[in-house]
Amino acid sequence: MTATLDTSILSTEQIEDFHRDGAIVVRGLFTPEEVATLERGIERNLADPSPRFKVASKPDDPGWFGEDFCNWQRIEEFRDVAFNSRAADAAGALMGCDVRLYHDHMLVKEPGTRQDTPWHQDQPYYNVDGFNNCSMWAPVDPVAPESTLEFVAGSHREGWLMPRSFMDNQAKWFPEGSLRELPAIEEDRASFDILGWQLEPGDAVFFHMLTLHHAYGVPGQRRRRAFSLRFLGDDMVHAPRNWVTSPQFDGLELELPAGSPMDHPLFPVLRSS
Repeated sequence: MTATLDTSILSTEQIEDFHRDGAIVVRGLFTPEEVATLERGIERNLADPSPRFKVASKPDDPGWFGEDFCNWQRIEEFRDVAFNSRAADAAGALMGCDVRLYHDHMLVKEPGTRQDTPWHQDQPYYNVDGFNNCSMWAPVDPVAPESTLEFVAGSHREGWLMPRSFMDNQAKWFPEGSLRELPAIEEDRASFDILGWQLEPGDAVFFHMLTLHHAYGVPGQRRRRAFSLRFLGDDMVHAPRNWVTSPQFDGLELELPAGSPMDHPLFPVLRSS
């Protein structure tokens, strides 16, 4: 039975900030026990990666950046947090509707990782259309300002920008010239309203799938292990692509035609309003 949405978890100000800026921080969202659950899940995932697992850093990187997707059905800890924590309630408060799980995403940057995560929007890499959505990103290690996610405030309201491959900057999703290019944020950071927060285990950031964001590498001796959940709202529909999406859902177009709601066992409803 789907749990009833509890919107009291967030303040009116937090909800307004999310709609204006496209990103907010929620302090202490997860209990210490939930953080420990996520940590166990991440270590289990690292020890037993799925076929979707990939290394996102170069061979000569002194650190290592690995990520994996869509493991909630086989990793009990991820399922527990997705279904039972307050993350889905926070997502429902931000979206104002039922909450459907899109996918989970594990990300680990080991100490000394140089590889950054370039500025990008998430949704152009996905197989969904619509606007009512949000993502949650939560670390199980302390995250210093130089290693945290950063966001361009309000960028989720400016339309889709060209997605490019992170390692070699190739346009592998949309044809060259079909979408506007990302602004050169790192060349003139002072011209942008950039948000970012030092984070402790238990904290989480929520952001829209079109909010421009990035992260630098992880200098020093501290790991940066994080877990993310992607949530879909009431206007999100299936958008089959002619290319490999991130993540890829092989054969889904045979079960969900283009434009269909994401009503499928892979995408369960976590909260009903």
